[in-house]
Amino acid sequence: MMNPPVLQIRPSETASDLARCFPVLRELRPHLSPDTFLATMKRMREGGYHLVMGESAGDVTAVAGYRFAEHLARGLYLYVDDLVTLHTHKRRGYGAQLLAWLAEKARESGCAELHLDSGIQRMDAHAFYERLGLKFSSKHYSLKLA
Repeated sequence: MMNPPVLQIRPSETASDLARCFPVLRELRPHLSPDTFLATMKRMREGGYHLVMGESAGDVTAVAGYRFAEHLARGLYLYVDDLVTLHTHKRRGYGAQLLAWLAEKARESGCAELHLDSGIQRMDAHAFYERLGLKFSSKHYSLKLA
């Protein structure tokens, strides 16, 4: 089996970077609006959100958003908010490369763990995470307040 193409992963730092990431993020978060995206990202960054972009052949093909948190139950950990590969670039190893990059970032930052939540309907994503060694470790409950 051939090695997957190497993804060039770097922080998304400028408005231009964010604009290039938007179509990829929108595949995971279709409710995002181009009209409010930059303002939303600015607020999220102020709250500790980081966005990294994965480029292949000059195109943004995968994106990950993460933050650091600390809980009494987990200690310091890296939480993955968003992890998505363009549908036209799936099964090329990009998601695995992003997840490996995130795990290394967590280790370098002194985190004991990496966490992410995945919607119950995303069976393909669950299988992908489990192939990469992630464990189903808890149930996440939510309550809509509006």
